[in-house]
Amino acid sequence: MKIRAIIHPAEEGGYWAEVPALPGCITEGDTMEEVMANLKDAIEGWLDVANSREPIASTDKIVEIAV
Repeated sequence: MKIRAIIHPAEEGGYWAEVPALPGCITEGDTMEEVMANLKDAIEGWLDVANSREPIASTDKIVEIAV
């Protein structure tokens, strides 16, 4: 899966990043390598929370789709 993120220079130094497709998914880092690693963690965390919010009825079926 590929997802677009925007990395901005931070005023105080380093970088901050946002993922427009995932509202509220933001992170920061002192270096480009750190912000990239933090982005991966932020995206995985955002998706984990989003996937756990909806209750699943006993008649529902769960599927996973790779994109």
